[in-house]
Amino acid sequence: MRIGLFTDTYIPDVNGVANSTEILRKELEAHGHDVYVVATRAGIGFSEWDDRHRVLRLAGVEVKKLYGYAVTTPLHLNAMHEIKKLDLDVIHTQTEFGVGIFGRICARQMGIPIVCTYHTTYEDYTHYINLINSKAVDDLAKKAVVKFSKLFGDTALEVIVPSKKTKELLEKYNVKTELHVVPTGLELRRFSPDLHDPQRTSQIRAAAGFSNDHRMIIFVGRIAEEKAIDLIIRGLALAHEQGCTSTLLIVGGGPDEEKLHKMVKDMDLTHIVSFAGKQPQTEVPDYYRAADAFISASTSETQGMTFAEAMASGLPLFARHDEVLDELLIPGKTGWYFENEQEFADCLKQFEQLDDQQLAEISRNCCEQVKPLSSEIFYERAMKVYEAAIELYSHMNIIEDIEVKDNFVQMYISSESGEETRILLLLDEYMNEGLRTGMRISNDQVEALKQKEKEARAYQKCIRKLAAHDRSKKELHDWLKKETDYSDELISHVISLLEERGLVNDEHYAEDKITSMKRTLHGEESIVRELREKGIPEDLVREKLAERHSDEAVNASEYAGKIKRTLSGESVSMLKRKLYTKMLQRGFRNDIIEDTIAGMDFSDEASDETENLRKCAIKAKKRYERKYSSSQLRNAVFRYCSTQGYRTEEIYAILDEMEWDDD
Repeated sequence: MRIGLFTDTYIPDVNGVANSTEILRKELEAHGHDVYVVATRAGIGFSEWDDRHRVLRLAGVEVKKLYGYAVTTPLHLNAMHEIKKLDLDVIHTQTEFGVGIFGRICARQMGIPIVCTYHTTYEDYTHYINLINSKAVDDLAKKAVVKFSKLFGDTALEVIVPSKKTKELLEKYNVKTELHVVPTGLELRRFSPDLHDPQRTSQIRAAAGFSNDHRMIIFVGRIAEEKAIDLIIRGLALAHEQGCTSTLLIVGGGPDEEKLHKMVKDMDLTHIVSFAGKQPQTEVPDYYRAADAFISASTSETQGMTFAEAMASGLPLFARHDEVLDELLIPGKTGWYFENEQEFADCLKQFEQLDDQQLAEISRNCCEQVKPLSSEIFYERAMKVYEAAIELYSHMNIIEDIEVKDNFVQMYISSESGEETRILLLLDEYMNEGLRTGMRISNDQVEALKQKEKEARAYQKCIRKLAAHDRSKKELHDWLKKETDYSDELISHVISLLEERGLVNDEHYAEDKITSMKRTLHGEESIVRELREKGIPEDLVREKLAERHSDEAVNASEYAGKIKRTLSGESVSMLKRKLYTKMLQRGFRNDIIEDTIAGMDFSDEASDETENLRKCAIKAKKRYERKYSSSQLRNAVFRYCSTQGYRTEEIYAILDEMEWDDD
């Protein structure tokens, strides 16, 4: 099999990812596979092969804060040309940034199955970008980590995680791709205590300023905040105050190295704490074997390779509890757990009280406990994942063709059996998914795209609806809910898209509706009721109305005059009563109505009132004379005229003019 390992960090870098990549490369090559590593180098120019034409280094910028690693961009046309010539069967990315993204681009462009390993719990590293130590910034960074991790997990065919802890983390992130727990293997023979060289041990201790008379504890790894080395140093100082004699050798480099050097000097601990700096990978096993125990206070590990290396070297562990150590550190058998400085000091006392025979027993326990992490087992598990990815890829669907029209993309997808599926997507969604003609996608991806098609269809329906006239968000939501079986979540998302693109805007809708209703002489309360039913917040409506409040009285007067002209033959009192009711129904406020009616001229209606009353009385008499007679008829006419707003004395005067049959 021809395999490409893509990583942002590789030997001679000293860290778990670089080590894991190198171990995997060695095992794959030992079993006859062709393996090519794509990594970074500090510098400019084109990509460069090593002498064996097995490691392709991409130019990048050295970043001191990231332990001196070289960071590169994900675009390398020259390197892509080189990789295309390798005819790879599978691409395996070890990191998620520059080279990791480049690996995904290569896989997509060249039609190669992709596997990724999620080595790093990035939530524990957000302090590197939170320069102002803000909780809000940290929360945003952690949310970005979740989205970022899910994106990279879901864009791989298979995902390898080094521990159950990491698997549970990605499951919490809702990564859909299958997760395979494959702990990074160790070349156990390379770390074996049987290779211990007493002379080399004396050299290492002498260089650190330590003798062989006292037990030495070692830390190997990055010197960085998340490793909590300051806690170890304080705990060692406390232990010495309480009678311990062990020394500490710190092997590695990183952004906190200078700070910890100063801490050790300020605490006057240079005689018991020494820094060996970064060491070549070939030298690291000797440093382990020169020590009597290993310590790390980090809880950010995804597997804890240095813990395993130390145990393979026969060293018991001092560590803070972390799920990744559950299978390695057995308290009292292979090491000790501590949580703070005093607990570490207490554990160190127990360690120093062990005689050589007891320490040798613990050393044998450590070597036995780490055996399941052999590089051979690591290889076998990784190969099964590669084979699964290649098999899955061979049965994937192919995007045969696309048609772009307006903001939509019609995709034509063929399955392995030749069955064609058509899926409509929003153009933005198509671009965001990184889809293209000729690309292979899994059945799960096809199903996911079908769900996104519902979004495109809903969007399309809304566009057609909006073509007739504007709608509020609530109107569109209610309409889609009634006309489709789409979920509230999907409908809300589609409306959010329309809003983002300026196709739906409740504020503009409110302004236009207010203008329209004002033009048709509606009062403000009527406008508020109407827009509230459309889902527009009342405070927004009133804010917009307040901007044009001066036209309310003018509209009220115009509307009252219009209504007054349609009313004739009424008493002035009834005319005012009907005007009041009509204006109230039209949405004008009481004070506006009262002021408007008070300012109207009713002199013509007043001069006609007697004649109107006479007509009203005659009309009432004709209506009631079939039912009543004499005084009963007269009383019925009186009551009717009274309800029409005429005054009592005027009614009596008209009734006296009229002829009535006596009882």
